[in-house]
Amino acid sequence: QVQLVESGGGLVQAGGSLRLSCVVSRRTFSSYAMGWFRQAPGKEREFVAAISWSGSITFYADSVKGRFTISRDNAKNTVYLQMNSLKPEDTAVYYCAADLNYPSVPSVVAPGYEYWGQGTQVTVSS
Repeated sequence: QVQLVESGGGLVQAGGSLRLSCVVSRRTFSSYAMGWFRQAPGKEREFVAAISWSGSITFYADSVKGRFTISRDNAKNTVYLQMNSLKPEDTAVYYCAADLNYPSVPSVVAPGYEYWGQGTQVTVSS
């Protein structure tokens, strides 16, 4: 069983920054592509960012490009999401996800991931 635990969420003013972390329980973390998704109240879960197992390939949603950065530390079994210039519309529960099937080509859709964390709340006040 693979467990993912997110942390780092909280309340921040518009223009501020947060860094989310997601620790994966499996030693084979370096075999997974990883993604971040978010879900705001009353909305569907949406893609935010994804990274390949090596970190060499990253994808971003247009809405966060240039403001968010995804990275990973395979030695620590951890993936990060650095969020800068936050906006009220970034308010959501943020989820990390892991995909073992295609570690070199990270998916930008939720069905591409087999394992999910419980989520961490990010609230951006105006």
